[in-house]
Amino acid sequence: QVQLVESGGGLVQAGGSLRLSCAASGRTFSSYAMGWFRQAPGKELDFVSGISGGGGNTHYADSVKGRFTISRDKSKNTVYLQMNSLKPEDTAVYYCARFKRACSDYVSEVWYWGQGTQVTVSS
Repeated sequence: QVQLVESGGGLVQAGGSLRLSCAASGRTFSSYAMGWFRQAPGKELDFVSGISGGGGNTHYADSVKGRFTISRDKSKNTVYLQMNSLKPEDTAVYYCARFKRACSDYVSEVWYWGQGTQVTVSS
């Protein structure tokens, strides 16, 4: 059983920063691509960022390119999402995801989900 536990969400003013963490259980952590999705109130779940199993390839939604950075630490079985220059439109519940195969924009390609962490950006 794989468990993904997010942390690091909170309330921040526009222009501020937060770092989300996702701790994964399991010994095969580095074998799988990981990512982040988010869901704003009344909206669909959207892809935010993904990283390959080895960490060499990263992908970002256009809305966060240049502001967010995804990374992973194999020694800690943890994936991070550094979020800078936050905007009110970044307000959402952020979910950590482990993909079935490669990184994808599609929710259907996610095998495991975390419980979510709330990020609120005030104007």
